[in-house]
Amino acid sequence: MKIRKGDTVKVLSGNDKGKTGEVLEIIPKTQKIIVKGVNIRKKHVKPRKQGEEGGIIPTECAIHSSKVNVLCPKCGKPTRIGYRVEKDEKVRFCKKCEAVIK
Repeated sequence: MKIRKGDTVKVLSGNDKGKTGEVLEIIPKTQKIIVKGVNIRKKHVKPRKQGEEGGIIPTECAIHSSKVNVLCPKCGKPTRIGYRVEKDEKVRFCKKCEAVIK
């Protein structure tokens, strides 16, 4: 997967189409990612310890990585990611404006 933890992504399809957020977690085995503020579901939690509160907690759930594109920091558009070698180092770059993405 070309998406990394900490990248800012834009959702291309689904119920949260158009939303942007930061990647919190990557699950390479299933090619899914968890994005902050996207695909929020409500989880019912029981109190496990004495004094702990139960209730309904909103949490982010995983979405497939093909439904998002990385936002380029230079042009600000959702773009695909390419790789090239610069000074014996492999870097990611924006396919639209050729800017290096860290």
